[in-house]
Amino acid sequence: MLEIVVKLALVAAGFALLPLLVGQAEHKVMAHMQGRLGPMYAGGFHGWAQLVADGVKFAQKEDVVPRDADRRVFKLAPAVALVPYLLVLLVIPVGPDGQVALDLGVGLFFALAVMGVGVIGAIMAGWASANKYSLLGGMRVAAQLMSYELPMVFAASSVAMAAGTLSLGGIAEEWRWWWLPWQAVGAVVFFVAGLAELRRPPFDMPVADSEIIFGPYTEYGGLRFALFILAEYAGIVVLCALTTVLFLGGWKGPFLETELGWLWTLLKTFALAFVVIWLRVSFPRMREDQLQKLAWAYLVPLSLAQLALTGVVKVAVQG
Repeated sequence: MLEIVVKLALVAAGFALLPLLVGQAEHKVMAHMQGRLGPMYAGGFHGWAQLVADGVKFAQKEDVVPRDADRRVFKLAPAVALVPYLLVLLVIPVGPDGQVALDLGVGLFFALAVMGVGVIGAIMAGWASANKYSLLGGMRVAAQLMSYELPMVFAASSVAMAAGTLSLGGIAEEWRWWWLPWQAVGAVVFFVAGLAELRRPPFDMPVADSEIIFGPYTEYGGLRFALFILAEYAGIVVLCALTTVLFLGGWKGPFLETELGWLWTLLKTFALAFVVIWLRVSFPRMREDQLQKLAWAYLVPLSLAQLALTGVVKVAVQG
């Protein structure tokens, strides 16, 4: 019982801390890449207090609910967007020998299903805001979910087929370094589809500020808006951690896997988070038709090809 309580406490601490670290890193990385001076001033040395300043700003803003909004759904949407990522963290292993809060035999299925629920929060926000631009943003969120869930599931199924299990810990245990080249396509498809599902640039059409202000979040302010931002960073942590466990061996490293397994997992996760930030800085926003074409004309065929390749390799190895 005590062990379970300790694991839940560690997951809660990670959920509270890791998204904030990713948010702080995004401020600093974007500041360096784009020559932005603002995030480097708050608090003095390297703008260390920027995250604190943002928190104070959100706390001071007035919490307004539109007169014609569906008040219950409007207030519930931020929690629906955020909580699923906490549930996913429960099944992601950070190290060997049971270093996971909840070891499910179908952990991969659970993670993918619950991540899809998080998108519903944005759809609820767009529908409940009594704002046509917010509703349009919510519809775009739904369209992206329909487009990118399929290649994401196919890519994850490929590595599950290779490992012969749906357990995330089992997949990481079975993973071998020689998987890197022939699972590379699946890893790229999974990562790109995950970015689109999180609505991260260059796939941020639902929150396109130049077209629909801020999509489903237009009417939100103060701490409720901050919860949506926190959900985005929590989603980044979850996506990068899943990619690490599925395609990069999780806690496996060149040495001290048993002693430092959790550290290898964190290093790989934050390396992928850096890639997420780098993509935001480097690429312009895609159009909605380009997004759909990328999903159906490229990612779906590539993920199916990865499944076929995995089947061939699996038969060859077993034979």
